[in-house]
Amino acid sequence: MTDGGPWRAFDEPLRRFAGSEQFADALALAIMGTAFGAFAIIQVIGWPGLVGALGALVVLASVSFVGRRDRVEWHGLLPISLIVFVGWCAVSGLWSANPGTTLASALYQWSWAFLAIYLALVRDTGQLVRTVGDVLRFLLSFSMALEVFSGLLSTQPVHYLGVSGTIAHGGPIEGIFGTRNALALVSVIALVTFFVEWRTRSVRRGTAAYSLVIAAASAALSKSPVAVVVLVLVAASALFLWLLRSIRHERARFSVQIVLAGVTVAAGIAAWILRDSIIALLDARSTLLVRHELWIHMWVLSKERPLTGWGWTGLWHGQELPYNIINALSTVPHPNGLNAYLDVLLQLGIAGVLIFGVLTVLALGRSWLVASNLPHVIHIWTPLVLITLLATSAAESSILVDYGWVLLVICTVNAAQNMSWRSALPRATRPLRAR
Repeated sequence: MTDGGPWRAFDEPLRRFAGSEQFADALALAIMGTAFGAFAIIQVIGWPGLVGALGALVVLASVSFVGRRDRVEWHGLLPISLIVFVGWCAVSGLWSANPGTTLASALYQWSWAFLAIYLALVRDTGQLVRTVGDVLRFLLSFSMALEVFSGLLSTQPVHYLGVSGTIAHGGPIEGIFGTRNALALVSVIALVTFFVEWRTRSVRRGTAAYSLVIAAASAALSKSPVAVVVLVLVAASALFLWLLRSIRHERARFSVQIVLAGVTVAAGIAAWILRDSIIALLDARSTLLVRHELWIHMWVLSKERPLTGWGWTGLWHGQELPYNIINALSTVPHPNGLNAYLDVLLQLGIAGVLIFGVLTVLALGRSWLVASNLPHVIHIWTPLVLITLLATSAAESSILVDYGWVLLVICTVNAAQNMSWRSALPRATRPLRAR
């Protein structure tokens, strides 16, 4: 027996299956479904269940990578800023207050990052949008059905999923995402995704209409002041992109980019000056007071280790330093800092904030330039999702874990694929297909 012996008959079909589009499609849906449904999974089967599912997905993604190794081009695609950030998170275990927790948290973060890189490399942007759209259509529909059952049919809250059953009173509702702000963030991401699906005609008109309605209803019923602010920013960004994409001359487009940057800075300054009026208009004073108390405690403790932080954990471990101190001083305990930037400062110090800042600024800048210069409308998805995540990060820490982290890594890798300086280096293998 030659050429692999008796295993060859088994190896070839397995390799074809692992490298097939059907396997990649199903795996992409499973990854996104697990990422967006992480809170519900933990509530139903606990952390062991989520970690087990995550481990299985990593194994399957590795198998798929092997099956598709001849079609994946790694050359110059992984952004250095992303590599440095996850490396800094892991290295922080050397000085962490809880080294074991930091190691476990880094492995958890790396696992999600690996799955996000898998999605970014084996799925093009159109396929990614369709995958996210399918997952969010199902989860938002299920959330709304659960809210109707809890608030109108049984009139009993579903405590273990965090559903308060207040839809009969107009909200706020939480769906299966734990809090109203989490539902609001997912709804805004869904609105961006469904809008791009509609514009690219990747789904039927009726499906697109239903999707936009369910996402808008979820955002409205969440009654989240964060959603209002983020929706305004995303709508303004989409308008700016439409204006830029309508300009044909490159020099004129560059001039408009400068003007829009000035308008954005001026609007930010005006919003800061009028912040009290905006907070009153959004009826967000009570929400802000809770966060302000928490942020003060985080700021004070971050000064204890200003350069390197207390060590990476992602989600807080309430019985460990410094989170036990913060929760003891706060009116209510918190699972995270409700501000991704302060969370990074507390866990990774000033150095971590600078690395995270470079990561996000490069990703947003690259994706914005790609979306404003390339003709296909699919390219607007990446910067609009990034703007949604970064704007929400001022009031939530979702971008650091689970679906927020997965989307950040996907958008970062996608942006680097189109505008990395390393793409000009000589390639050892065939180039990627057009994205």
